Amino acid sequence: MSVSASAVPAIRVRGMEKSYKSLQVLRGVDFDVAAGSIFALLGSNGAGKTTMVRILSTLLKPDGGTATVNGFGVASEPVRVRESISLTGQFAAVDEILSGRENLMLVARLRQLKDPGKVADDLLARFDLAGAGSRKVSTYSGGMRRRLDIAMSLIGEPKVIFLDEPTTGLDPEARIEVWQVVKELAKQGTTVLLTTQYLDEAEQLADWIAILHGGRIIANGTLAELKRLLPPGEVQYVEKQPTLEDIFLALVGKDDKVGSSATPVVASSVASREDRP
Repeated sequence: MSVSASAVPAIRVRGMEKSYKSLQVLRGVDFDVAAGSIFALLGSNGAGKTTMVRILSTLLKPDGGTATVNGFGVASEPVRVRESISLTGQFAAVDEILSGRENLMLVARLRQLKDPGKVADDLLARFDLAGAGSRKVSTYSGGMRRRLDIAMSLIGEPKVIFLDEPTTGLDPEARIEVWQVVKELAKQGTTVLLTTQYLDEAEQLADWIAILHGGRIIANGTLAELKRLLPPGEVQYVEKQPTLEDIFLALVGKDDKVGSSATPVVASSVASREDRP
């Protein structure tokens, strides 16, 4: 997504550090997220993706560095940050005893919104759940639960939504359903920070991709820019462009343990996000 050079990023992270005792998870992480874009933070299990999201959503204090969300300091203005964001974790946080409509109305009441019933009905229609709104969530498929979970997170119209590995455990059809929802969010102006370990998910959704490895961002750019990090292969004189999987494996190598001091085999030539629109 192209934005003007003067545009203020929806999320800005500089020098972010976090350790758990002797385990250094984040080692000076820098990135920007443009407003209204889908930003994918890509990394293996244990790379620090969830830690980064927890810091940005004010659930965890960093050891060093700064971050702003919607212009508010994560450390200095946590209440303002919470008012403008929503977080959807790896597992759907829905009440299975209640119906889909009741789940939505409950959150609307907690946010002290007028006419919770209308809020619920509008979101059920928006997420293609109107026909199942009166059913208990225990009868929902995985994809339906995740759509309901995301719908609940949008109550109050947050400007930024964090999706922490939103398709974990879903079947291929349900994953595609969630992808469609995420694309629609961005079309309507919501900024989405998506963490994932699924390379095809990042390829399908992201306007911008950052690869987190060894506690640092080792590559940061559009999919086209990341593809230029590796030369195209040739098979019988047919040019083959590298896939995101090729790029990821070449950058992180075989040793993808957190805290590894291994140097990536391919150095990133993508300009830092700070120097970009």
